[in-house]
Amino acid sequence: MKKYILSLDQGTTSSRAILFTPAGEPVAVAQKEFRQIFPHEGWVEHDAEEIWSTQLEVARRAIEKAGASAEEIYGIGITNQRETTVIWDRKTGKPVYNAIVWQCRRTADFCEALKKDGLTEPVRRKTGLIIDPYFSGTKIRWILENVPGARERAERGELCFGTIDTWLIWNLTDGRVHATDYSNASRTMLFNMNTLEWDGELLRLLGIPASLLPEARPSSGDFGITASSLFGAPIPVAGVAGDQQAALFGQCCFKEGNVKNTYGTGGFLLMNTGNKPVFSENGLVTTVAWGLNGEVNYALEGSVFICGAAVQWLRDGMGLVKSAAETEDIARSVKDSGGVYFVPAFVGLGAPYWNPHARGAVFGITRGTTRAHIIRAVLESMAYQTADVIGVMQKDSGIYIPALNVDGGASANNLLLETQANLLGRRIVRPSCVESTAMGAAFLAGLATGAISSTDEIAKKRSVSAEFAPSLSDAERIARMDGWHKAIKGTCAFAE
Repeated sequence: MKKYILSLDQGTTSSRAILFTPAGEPVAVAQKEFRQIFPHEGWVEHDAEEIWSTQLEVARRAIEKAGASAEEIYGIGITNQRETTVIWDRKTGKPVYNAIVWQCRRTADFCEALKKDGLTEPVRRKTGLIIDPYFSGTKIRWILENVPGARERAERGELCFGTIDTWLIWNLTDGRVHATDYSNASRTMLFNMNTLEWDGELLRLLGIPASLLPEARPSSGDFGITASSLFGAPIPVAGVAGDQQAALFGQCCFKEGNVKNTYGTGGFLLMNTGNKPVFSENGLVTTVAWGLNGEVNYALEGSVFICGAAVQWLRDGMGLVKSAAETEDIARSVKDSGGVYFVPAFVGLGAPYWNPHARGAVFGITRGTTRAHIIRAVLESMAYQTADVIGVMQKDSGIYIPALNVDGGASANNLLLETQANLLGRRIVRPSCVESTAMGAAFLAGLATGAISSTDEIAKKRSVSAEFAPSLSDAERIARMDGWHKAIKGTCAFAE
């Protein structure tokens, strides 16, 4: 008798696995962090084999904690850190280089050269993306150009490329399936979102052989079955979506105009724009949300590179807190940030500024500034960045956003959500289960395997744990946003 759906949530700092019931109730969770590798300033890498080993370990632990067996699992849903790039040997399955992480800025100069060649608009019209080191395409090119023998091996068809979903599918199926879904493909800067195919012109532009690429498939459907040796019996892999698209699905943002923000390592805002792509004039990207039941939904997205990672920096880099959980109490010990603004541009600025050369900065420090003011300013920086993106999202779409659905680790921080409501002048809605990313992948797998009948069934079972209403006057909100924008200008000026 089948009872569960297994969600593999492979993130930037940890691998997680959650066993859900078809109703979206989490039954067992396992998680394990892995190493972050920083070879040079602005470079970020992961060990792809460590990602696979930790993901397999936590999947087995979650099944064991629930007292479940592989035979009781309808299917596996995969959600993943997007844009992170792995290239491996087709025969041995060994990576030729570390995974280059989405945060990595090593291809910034090459991206600038592409922009100077007048390619910004052609790339945007095909892919919905801006030219930026964030996306996978230039990372692939870097590996082919800088790893000895990689280009020659790729030309001979000996290598495979994948984002992390593809890497996991390959390993789960013992190399039988080399595939990705539309949502992850749309983050590579190589996928034509109008035709839902890899774009030959873009591949030639970056010098990437087509033989490297996985097959792009709908997000809910057949991605093979796992090798029996992994879990004791084969399990269908039936749902795949990039982490932010999965969170949009998990938040039940099934209708045009629905918006969510995930406060994770970064901050990612997505608006469902329906069955047609909306192209931004204000620094947002257009992306595939998911492919389901023969249709494709699109989304507008604003990517904030650093959110929760700034709290991690407070803990690990600065030693100002012992845990993320204590930041709220410390920040509440002062009435405001004391005029301090923190711009967390550790790896550049994302939407709507897209400045890869910017670096982090703190403004407004006085002799009276304390640890608590700095911590509060770090929390507020997440809300300021989100407010910037919501503003341009409304402008591009022409749709008024009455409320923001939130999830991710930092959404447990009530002070952050109170601040967010004040800076937006909008309601903030936090669901009862904030595991939206993992839940979205589980729902996609559930729909493909028959464990769930429809999106209507999913929406009916959604529950909300808290709502936060704004309490700040318009004048005060505008003044605080003006201060933030001065800090952004100062940060960008220093980068120049």
